[in-house]
Amino acid sequence: MTLSEHGQRWEIDALVAELRELRLQSLENRHRREHPPKLPSRKILSQIVDNLGAALFPNRLGMPDLTDEGIDYFVGHTLDSLLRQLQRQIGLELQFVAEQQGLSLDTRSQATDITRQFAAQLPAVRQLIDTDIQAAYEGDPAARCADEVLVCYPGITAVIHHRLAHVLYQLGLPLVARVISEVAHSATGIDIHPGAQIGESFFIDHGTGVVIGETAVIGRRVRLYQAVTLGAKRFDKDDNGILVKGNARHPIVEDDVVIYAGATILGRITIGRGSTIGGNVWLTHSVPPDSLVSQGQYRTEVFAGGGGI
Repeated sequence: MTLSEHGQRWEIDALVAELRELRLQSLENRHRREHPPKLPSRKILSQIVDNLGAALFPNRLGMPDLTDEGIDYFVGHTLDSLLRQLQRQIGLELQFVAEQQGLSLDTRSQATDITRQFAAQLPAVRQLIDTDIQAAYEGDPAARCADEVLVCYPGITAVIHHRLAHVLYQLGLPLVARVISEVAHSATGIDIHPGAQIGESFFIDHGTGVVIGETAVIGRRVRLYQAVTLGAKRFDKDDNGILVKGNARHPIVEDDVVIYAGATILGRITIGRGSTIGGNVWLTHSVPPDSLVSQGQYRTEVFAGGGGI
């Protein structure tokens, strides 16, 4: 059967025409039917982050069998390639925003400058990630070495993505940053908004189901377990009933806090330094330093032959 005959069987021409009309209607509704701007590519950004990991940790995440003499060449070549790709993706976001706002900007020059600023922060990012890896190794008795933590733990994968995405978010690239965060979310089940501020030595153990909101602030040496939510209690609306964007609505977690599995902490509240939040706790109010918050106690009693009933 020929390609044309297959097309007739599935009525491809009619489907293409109908989908085209729906696409054009959608563009018309968003006032950009002519030449809609391209968006940053999730696939390319995922590759960029993988290559950034290889450049930051060439012996563990880079090419196999690198020699001491070849490591610097590998790192330099990898950085040069990925930063040029990142510059193009940054330019796409800048162009998209400019067109949305009806502006005409030199986005190429701006993208180059932002990429240069991002690159300059990579050594500091590497140092932060080192503290996260050490915190995971020290915090998990099942970890046999720091290298195992780096290559195996989903919490470290998510944190590496976040550290990189947060820098881009601070440089004014919320879309590129969000794409990078969502790549990690898809791979690990850990959802960290790139706007969240997270201090050094951060450890997410197990990790699946962890949610950390945009305006969350997390101090140093904080440990979270799976299914922890640092979320918003409510969403404020303006006089027209539209959600207010950007207001501080997520928790502040101070230094040396441990939050166990399934805990839900909502609103702009503060968890005081050195506190422990037990599993499955629902918390919507601040707690002072060195607090221990747990579920209400329960009793188990055995009644024999109806006694006590």
